[in-house]
Amino acid sequence: MGMSPEEMEQRKQMVLSMCICKNCPTWVEGAEPIGYCFPTIGKNAMITEEKGCICPTCPVFSKLSLTKDYFCTKGSEKEQKGMM
Repeated sequence: MGMSPEEMEQRKQMVLSMCICKNCPTWVEGAEPIGYCFPTIGKNAMITEEKGCICPTCPVFSKLSLTKDYFCTKGSEKEQKGMM
């Protein structure tokens, strides 16, 4: 069963509070919002060049049992798995 809108918002806020996207060599100034691994955020059109990925070192990565990377350019885990 899916999450309620309130649960989804709580999860999103948790992701944003733990996110380390702005420390990534691929991130570009002004590419907000961060938290690209979250399904309702996903990839960012401002980020076009992959310069290294720190997603696997992010606390969100382990907390949500993520397996993909470069969420900023490739989309959320669900997008990359073809679930969206």
